[in-house]
Amino acid sequence: MSVTRLVDRRLAEIGTSIRRWRLMQSLKAVEVAERAGISRSTLQKVERGDAGVSIGAVMSVMQALGQLDHVSASFDPMSTDVGRLRSAESLPDRVRR
Repeated sequence: MSVTRLVDRRLAEIGTSIRRWRLMQSLKAVEVAERAGISRSTLQKVERGDAGVSIGAVMSVMQALGQLDHVSASFDPMSTDVGRLRSAESLPDRVRR
């Protein structure tokens, strides 16, 4: 998968943050991997910010770390000014051009 440099940097930042969450909870990599239902090598890829890791693996790790609600809340459009402004509008089911 080809990603932009900006996306690559953000993935690395996210991976570093995930590793910090694990270390702040004094959890070994193998413990988190087992809780998340993934291999230790996949967890290592998540913590490196590897673009090839599935979003399901990342979300499973966040659940294992007790942070899944924070992640899903960050995707809520109502948490942004634009989302709140557009909330009164009737949005289409899909966009056609």
